[in-house]
Amino acid sequence: MKRIATTLLVASLMATPMLVLPATAHAAVSIGIGVSVGVPPPALPVYSQPIAPGPGYLWTPGYWAWDPSFGYYWVPGSWVMPPQIGLLWTPGWWGWSDGYYRWTPGYWGTHVGFYGGVNYGYGYFGNGYAGGYWRGNNFFYNRAVNNVSITNIRNVYVDRTVINNINTNRVSYNGGRGGIVARPSAQQRTWASQRRFQATAPQTRQRETAMRDPAQRFKANRGRPAVFATQHAGNFGGPHAVRAPAPVNSRMVASPERARPMARAPQRGMVEAPRDRVQQPNRPAQQPPRRERERVMQAPRERAQPARPMVQQERRSAPAQERAYERAGAARARGGEYRGPAARPAPATRGAPPSRGNERGKARPKDDNGPGH
Repeated sequence: MKRIATTLLVASLMATPMLVLPATAHAAVSIGIGVSVGVPPPALPVYSQPIAPGPGYLWTPGYWAWDPSFGYYWVPGSWVMPPQIGLLWTPGWWGWSDGYYRWTPGYWGTHVGFYGGVNYGYGYFGNGYAGGYWRGNNFFYNRAVNNVSITNIRNVYVDRTVINNINTNRVSYNGGRGGIVARPSAQQRTWASQRRFQATAPQTRQRETAMRDPAQRFKANRGRPAVFATQHAGNFGGPHAVRAPAPVNSRMVASPERARPMARAPQRGMVEAPRDRVQQPNRPAQQPPRRERERVMQAPRERAQPARPMVQQERRSAPAQERAYERAGAARARGGEYRGPAARPAPATRGAPPSRGNERGKARPKDDNGPGH
């Protein structure tokens, strides 16, 4: 009997790991740890960010996940409450290694670590996080890169300099052919060794919901999933779920135009660009009226300056003309001819034409008297 009991005990101990190991291996594949794929993930879609539901929520960007049965599928971005106050989200990323694309899952920590240099947008521009920071028990949101309403969230600020010189490509993996070239810094390596917190239950539910939805699979949507982002994790049917791609001027893209100061921008996605295109054609149209107004203002002064001396000359010459007319009238009375006012009588003193009249008669006695003497 003792031998039989010992045999049964040994057999039960040997059977226990055989029952546990398959379940553990299956769980590892389902959560994405150690997944290796020979095909690179698709490009990241450009989508709008739903408005933040309230204070304390942090944005977790969308990403392409993998399932052996149907390939890549899109897990929508979502606003999530962190497991603890003061924690930040480091997104997961795909990286090329030993001939395969391997997935490194995201995690919560006191710092944002390395995530492959992938530009997920909305503050996750490839290095660190520019969407906000913790101050005590409150999280402050950067409205330059987040969709936040100040009616329900008061801890906000605007910092556009954080998106300077941003790489705007939509590549979703690091290394390999066409991949992003980025390596973790020494500080990021140090942060990687600190305590981590895995994805929360709502984040896991978000991924599982996307995995079960055929419209989220790349084979069906060709990069345009049915749901790009959600306001609450796991709720694909909510009123704030994003079901259409965003324009190129989205905060997610963080184009160089938005990185420039507002005075230069067009600008900053193309939001500023249309205003620049409208203003530039109007500038030439506005300048000529200004020049015309200057001409109008200057023209009276130019005409007025020569006019004044002309009036003065006329006033000064009027007495001389009157005296000329009086002399002409006297000449007519004496039987002479009128040859006009002004300076015509002046040549008469030189003797030529005016001496033909009565003055010639007055000269004859002198001539007669002269020979008689």
